[in-house]
Amino acid sequence: MNYIKSLAVLICLFLGTPSSFAQTTQEEEETISLDSGTINNQFEYVIRKSGNFRGTDGNMYESVRIDMLPTLRSHTLDSLKAVHKDLFDTKKIVSAQAIEIDDLKTNLTNTQNDLTKTNNEKNSMSMFGLHMSKTGYNILMWTIIAALFALLLFFVYKFKNSNTITKDAKRALEEMEEEFEEHRKTALEREQKVRRQLQDELNKQKSTKSNKS
Repeated sequence: MNYIKSLAVLICLFLGTPSSFAQTTQEEEETISLDSGTINNQFEYVIRKSGNFRGTDGNMYESVRIDMLPTLRSHTLDSLKAVHKDLFDTKKIVSAQAIEIDDLKTNLTNTQNDLTKTNNEKNSMSMFGLHMSKTGYNILMWTIIAALFALLLFFVYKFKNSNTITKDAKRALEEMEEEFEEHRKTALEREQKVRRQLQDELNKQKSTKSNKS
């Protein structure tokens, strides 16, 4: 009796395992698609949907559905356009910030020149029509300089940050172009192999018909 129960449990486990495995595989396939997701996921989808067969030379080959390639190419080009647009927008921001930094540098230079001129005119401690002590005047001027210098540092930081973003965008664009070129070459090689295989089969059939005749 115990033997029968154990055998029944093993059979249930054996029958349940393929179902669970199939469900897991189906869930993984649903996470990638040719119409959504990253370019890498779309390439992975095309690869998974590729068929394979054994050639007459005994080697294994894979074939890609030809209708998938235009869609994949279109999505890749759209991604490249988006990267180019982001790069262009970043360059515009960097140029605008560079102009602002130049203006701040000019303002800082002018302020320093005014401070030097004011220090030379020791007997004239008037600003905005108000008379103040030399110490108070110097504190006010240095406060303005400190504020302008802080703004300069802020815009320098923003400029460097934008420059880093531009470099990252360029690097990402180059990597994407290299990846696209690699996948394009791979797809072309597969297509050529399939064509050669088809031609070999046609030649083989023609040869067989000729021998029968």
